[in-house]
Amino acid sequence: MTLELAVAAALFVGVIAYAVLGGADFGSGFFDLTAGSSRRGAELRTLVDHSIGPVWEANHVWLIYVLVIWWTGFPESFAAAMSTLVLPLLLALLGIVLRGASFAFRKYAATLAQARLFGIVFATSSIITPFFLGTVAGGIASGRVPLDGTGDRWSSWVNPTSLFGGVIAVGTCAFLAGTFLVADARRSGQDRLADELRLRALGVGAATGAIIFAALVPLDHDAPTLAAGLEGRAAPLVVLAGLAGVATMALLWTRRYAVARITAVLAVAAVVSGWGVGQYPWLLVDEVTIADAAGATATLQGLLVAVGLAVVVVVPPLAYLFKLTQSEEWSRPDH
Repeated sequence: MTLELAVAAALFVGVIAYAVLGGADFGSGFFDLTAGSSRRGAELRTLVDHSIGPVWEANHVWLIYVLVIWWTGFPESFAAAMSTLVLPLLLALLGIVLRGASFAFRKYAATLAQARLFGIVFATSSIITPFFLGTVAGGIASGRVPLDGTGDRWSSWVNPTSLFGGVIAVGTCAFLAGTFLVADARRSGQDRLADELRLRALGVGAATGAIIFAALVPLDHDAPTLAAGLEGRAAPLVVLAGLAGVATMALLWTRRYAVARITAVLAVAAVVSGWGVGQYPWLLVDEVTIADAAGATATLQGLLVAVGLAVVVVVPPLAYLFKLTQSEEWSRPDH
């Protein structure tokens, strides 16, 4: 493996981590938004707050990780993407800010009306953020980001590949979140809520799976380079994503929620990995390859050292945090 490819692989690991961990976080907003009235949806919204409360800010570590590596390791391509795709990136950033603020503020709302307003902002921004991030991925994957950064500010992300990418991002986040919320509800003894979430997660999963495979048709015309990669070297990952998704649906149907979380994570990771492998060796599709976009050798070496330190310093505390939340230890009085 070359130095450039090693850094690109480290970057893409961060993309997968953000898709899985941040995706489950964002997807909870879909269930919050569709929970119903204040009284009817109170139980589900309390579960959402309980499930994501300890980790919702920690997940953005992966976004920062990805942006820093991309910026320092492949600076010219980073500048091109930031220039051409500035509109969806700003909208995604706005969603992240509004989501974080409203999630915190609604806990301290003075009136029910304020709590409802903050709840709507939280849920809506939880949907628009992954949507616009998905359009960014679609713009890059369809070859609409020129290296000089002069791509069209609208058609670069308002196109079939980007729009499908946005919808798929929202759907996969919601499906992943539903699988995790079902397990959380069952673990906390809320069997009625678990059964309700189970049916909704199955519906979201079926719809998202249909959209993913429907998207393969327009990709042949709108993003031929990516389509060729998905039909070639990334085909095993596409198949794995489908099998893992079907397995998750079957496990939800049979109420084997703990195992369903594992297969759901595998399905999302396979979908994202399929995108990366499908467009390899391009960093900006049809514009510049990973090797040609790489920065100075010393910079790439420094980045790999930093990644190694991050694995040692950051990953263990994050793993412990997830262990606490998934075992309910963080909510005990002595913690």
